[in-house]
Amino acid sequence: MAKKSKKKKNGGATIARNKKAKHEFSIEQRHEAGIALEGWEVKSIRAGRVGLTESYVTIKGGEAFLFGAHITPLPTASTHIHPDPLRTRKLLLNRGELDRLIGLVERKGYTLVPLAMYWKKALVKVEIGLAKGKKLHDKRATEKDRDWQRDKQRILKQS
Repeated sequence: MAKKSKKKKNGGATIARNKKAKHEFSIEQRHEAGIALEGWEVKSIRAGRVGLTESYVTIKGGEAFLFGAHITPLPTASTHIHPDPLRTRKLLLNRGELDRLIGLVERKGYTLVPLAMYWKKALVKVEIGLAKGKKLHDKRATEKDRDWQRDKQRILKQS
């Protein structure tokens, strides 16, 4: 009987993506971080009520925090809890990763941007990217390259 090969997956089902981040920033490194959530937030995430578009990551006091991620509470949330959809959430990273990110952000002028939120087993993970902001001409060049690649594929498909 043949053995099944074990393929290593990088994350599970994607919950939300920050598509605007690729347009606004050039992403150089990607890191996976856990996120500290409350019970109502996990239920809302399971329902897919998450937005990462205007969110960003900051580092304060040697810890990383996610600001601006919008998790809409379900209408069936408990009556004794007053959910805040834009609550600041703590990101869970190793000390070595945090120290490396702090050094790059403070000394070299990088920005930390959340790229995606996904399930990994039963845990919610956030993919954060170490990025530099793009200038207007960089955005235009990226768009031009993308259009050329699309046209090239169309030409090759026709012939």
